[in-house]
Amino acid sequence: MSAQTQYRKMELRLGTSGYSFPDWVGPFYPPGTPKGEMLDFYSKHFSTVEVNSTYYRIMHPKVSWNMVNKTPGDFKFTVKLHSSMTHSRDASPVQWDQYARMLEPFIEREKLSGLLAQFPYSFKLSESSVRYVEELNRKTGEVPLAVEFRYDEWYRKDILERISGAGMALVSVDLPRLPHLPPPISIGGKPFGYVRFHGRNISQWWNGGPLRYDYTYSDEELRAWLPAINRLGAESEQMFVMFNNCHFGQAVKDAIRMKELFTGE
Repeated sequence: MSAQTQYRKMELRLGTSGYSFPDWVGPFYPPGTPKGEMLDFYSKHFSTVEVNSTYYRIMHPKVSWNMVNKTPGDFKFTVKLHSSMTHSRDASPVQWDQYARMLEPFIEREKLSGLLAQFPYSFKLSESSVRYVEELNRKTGEVPLAVEFRYDEWYRKDILERISGAGMALVSVDLPRLPHLPPPISIGGKPFGYVRFHGRNISQWWNGGPLRYDYTYSDEELRAWLPAINRLGAESEQMFVMFNNCHFGQAVKDAIRMKELFTGE
């Protein structure tokens, strides 16, 4: 079965990890586009986006309302958990309450596809770590939680089945081929499929900063993921493919190209 045939059988949403980047003006946004108009323009080209800014700060609900009001009715947001929930893992009851209130506009307008828990490389596998992930899932309640691990020990079959069995969506990742980073394989598929492309910039990966995500995927590299995305999408008939190689608008170009490959263009 061709990728194009499979594409018709699932709800495929392609987008990027964030949208409000000054260096996207020119490569994607028309020259002179102010930040306040970026989401309007973005939502005319994509049906979904990851809200990454919530990792750094929890937005006021007024900001959330502004975002949902700027997007079409069928547009979907995935909202990243705050760093206190995934990295320092010391979120206070006040922070959880603020986070819940921030989500209310997205939920009321039915534009929230789920939450994203991106754990760091330093979050290693242990029984206490697994229990933390399970507790995180309980705290997010009925909103689906997508979980991404950056250390390969988490890719044990029994661990992945335990997490998926608790109702969480496992995030497949495309990363540089470096020791202990997860391999580029498909995991999960329910309650929806989720793949994140971070680029393969080996020389800059451990240095951090924006150059870590300075990478453009080739057609061959994107095409290699089509069977995996088809498999994940077949599980639930709902698939999210997000590009986080955001340096200088490369994520936009690759997301558009991936859709072209699926539609046979």
